[in-house]
Order: sequence, then structure tokens, then C-alpha cells
Amino acid sequence: MQRTLTQRDFDRFAALSHDDNPIHCDPAFARGTHFGATVAHGMFLYGLICAALSRRLARPWLPASQTLMFPAPTWAGDRVSVRAQPHPSCRVFDVGVSVMRDGHNVDTAIGESGVSFTTTPVPVGRSEGAPLAGETALAHDAEAAMSTDRSYVAALETSPVATLPFGLRPGQCAAATRRFLPRDLDEYAELCGDMNPLVVDDAAAWRAGLSGRLVPGPLLSGMFSDLLGTRLPGRGTGWMKQSLRFVRPVHPGQLLQAAVEIVRVRPDKQLVDLRSTVRDGDGALVVDGVSLVLVRNLERAPG
Repeated sequence: MQRTLTQRDFDRFAALSHDDNPIHCDPAFARGTHFGATVAHGMFLYGLICAALSRRLARPWLPASQTLMFPAPTWAGDRVSVRAQPHPSCRVFDVGVSVMRDGHNVDTAIGESGVSFTTTPVPVGRSEGAPLAGETALAHDAEAAMSTDRSYVAALETSPVATLPFGLRPGQCAAATRRFLPRDLDEYAELCGDMNPLVVDDAAAWRAGLSGRLVPGPLLSGMFSDLLGTRLPGRGTGWMKQSLRFVRPVHPGQLLQAAVEIVRVRPDKQLVDLRSTVRDGDGALVVDGVSLVLVRNLERAPG
């Protein structure tokens, strides 16, 4: 799947996700960063990947897990190629976004997406403590490959506490609430081209045993994009890596609360690790994740 991205695409995703981080929306600000120009939201690229998955699967599906790293920026005007290649199980896909630069194919997003064809919720009791792909890599080395080793939390607890010059420190939190509406799903589907029947068609969702259309993964994880890029660490934050697990289906109208918490800071590399969750109105976990962000371009200190 190929597509040429525009600043209008970036602005539309900013309005949809509420993430108006200036690295995506303010060309003057972005020119002064190491990116040199506005860059695509990571979750917009994930939306394009979901569109490629929907085309390849040609059947209703739910997100189960997702890891992405962003080794190079995706700029407005780039013609991107989006890929989704299945593993032998056909439940996990190697996914990515690439562009041609100076005659070379450059990956701007790369990772794995897990899918499910059942609407049965994952039991929360073991899900919250289960490993997330990429935790060790996010905690220890910005350049390391994603890992499934479950030493992430223990390593964080034994790491020395460090602070960044502008006051970021472990334990800082930010949260936001939101209810997605059917029109948000319509805008997402039109913008990203994701025609997953569970996202676009109530009847298909009912036939699958859902109570209504499915809020897609990029909109749920876009709540993290909003918090990271506008609140904590703040405007100018760049998303380098993330790992997510989707625990249970979410439908339009449900009250959701997203939260991010700094769990480690690395002043020498200007990197911050955060834990990220979305819970429903009853406090049940619906998305669990970790993020690694670059804070080199922060517009101002949070708070």
C-alpha cells in the first residue's frame, strides 16, 4: 500500500487525537528541531498499518498487541509504502512504513502487530502483570531491538534516580478522559483508509458478538500521543518506541481514562521511559503499554 502524506493529513490526525504537538503541526517550530520539518504522528502511521492489515486479512479483526519503533522521521510530502507480512501463525504480522530517500529504502516505522479474531476479553488478573514486548529494550537501550524479557520493572526499581534539567523525574503523571463518538471512527477510517468491518459497520460488529463498532487501536493509543505530546513530557516530545497490549474491546460512548507515568529518565541521552494505560469507567484495564520518548526538542518544561 502506497500513499503520499500531506500536512493536511497531519493536521487532521492532530484534531482527531487532540495531539497538536508542534513537531507535527507547526512548521516554524519543527524547522528549529533536529527533524527540520513537521513529522507524522506515530499513531497516524499505526493507522496506516492497520489499514494494510485490514486489506490483507479481508475479514473482521481486533488488535491484540503492537510494537513500533521510529528509526527515521516521516515528513509531509513523503510517499510511503506500508507493509504487513504475516508470521506462520497468521496472528502476528511484521509491519512497517518506509520511504525512498536518495535512492535507498528507509524504514520510518517498524515493528509487529498481533491480531485476534475472537471478541472474548482477556482476563485482567494476569494481563496486568504479564510482559509487554519491548519492555527491557525500552528500559535499557534506545537503540536495542524490541525484547520480551520481563526484567523491565525490576531494572527500573534498582536504577539510580536521575533528573533532567527541565525538571522531568520518575513518578510524574498525567491523565485525560475521553469518550470516542461514531464520527471519530468515521474520520479515522476515512483518514487512514482502515476499512476493518468492526470499525466501520455496526452490523458486522453485532454479528461478531460485539455491542457496537470497535474503537480502533490507533485511536486508543492516540490518547497516549495526546498526553505525551502536549502534557508529559510536553510539547516537542518525539515518540521513539512503544509497546502496547489491547486487553478488551472498546466501543463509542464508553468513558475512558488514559494515564502516563514517568518511570525512568536518562539525561545523557535526553530520553524518558513511561508506563501508559487506558482504563474504562469501571477502572478495568483496556490498553497497557510502555513508551520511550526523546525530549531534546521540548518547547517548555511541563507544569
